[in-house]
Amino acid sequence: MQLPSRVKIIDVGPRDGLQNEKQPVPSEVKVGLVQRLQDAGLAEIEVTSYVSPKWVPQMADNHEVMQAIARKDGVRYSVLTPNLKGWEAAQQDRPDEIVVFGAASEAFSQKNINCSIAESIERFAPVVEAARAAGVAVRGAMSCTVGCPYEGDIAPGRVAYLAGLMKGIGVERVDVADTIGVGTPLAVQRAIEATQQHYGIDQISGHFHDTYGQALANTLAALQLGVWNFQSSVAGLGGCPYAKGATGNVATEDLVFMLQGLGIETGIDLDRLVDAGVFISDFLGRKPNSRVATALLNKRAG
Repeated sequence: MQLPSRVKIIDVGPRDGLQNEKQPVPSEVKVGLVQRLQDAGLAEIEVTSYVSPKWVPQMADNHEVMQAIARKDGVRYSVLTPNLKGWEAAQQDRPDEIVVFGAASEAFSQKNINCSIAESIERFAPVVEAARAAGVAVRGAMSCTVGCPYEGDIAPGRVAYLAGLMKGIGVERVDVADTIGVGTPLAVQRAIEATQQHYGIDQISGHFHDTYGQALANTLAALQLGVWNFQSSVAGLGGCPYAKGATGNVATEDLVFMLQGLGIETGIDLDRLVDAGVFISDFLGRKPNSRVATALLNKRAG
């Protein structure tokens, strides 16, 4: 089977990974993490979000972090903007891409943002319009594309519906996200194929959580369909709020190791990536949540 020869990874650790951490992470540590990720060869990094500090206090330093980064040519810096106010705040910091979001589950949408899927996407229409008018790229995060903590399995038709709404407001590319990590390879392929009703394979990325240990298998299933954009989190940062004690995002180190084993180019230096994971894990007072990092660190120690 023909797999992509190259994969581009977006590390979401600084934003998606750190946002649920209870202990405050100082701006300089976040900047240090971004610096180490780009030094390891990451060409796309999701840095922060412009949400109310009342809801996500961890991201209250968005301006400080974005303005302190030593930007590197060829690296794309993305940020999450939940509304027009968020976009207006983000615009001051010149992101390369903004991220808007929606769920493929009506129950998830209602419980999280108190509105229907259609209403949630309609709210983003002026945000997308403003960003594109300013020459900023727009990505759409599609959550719960295979499973929902309230509805259970999600039908591919719901994913196609959400992708169509995103396309309708001008979102340029989308993430097929298994938010609670319950997906298995066939379900993930069906979600991707549903998304292809509205987006080409080059505009689709995989975002797989490892709650049930399926993230790498799901990545391989996506690669088999031609997907070559993926999201992951250094050191496996980020939990899964809907599964107590479960891991969240697949670790970037584990993803890179698998891709290298498949002969797929990533442009990422695995040793430097492990060092980036150690840097943030040391600050958080725990070991990296990555099998590959653990193995390589044990090897170094030996």
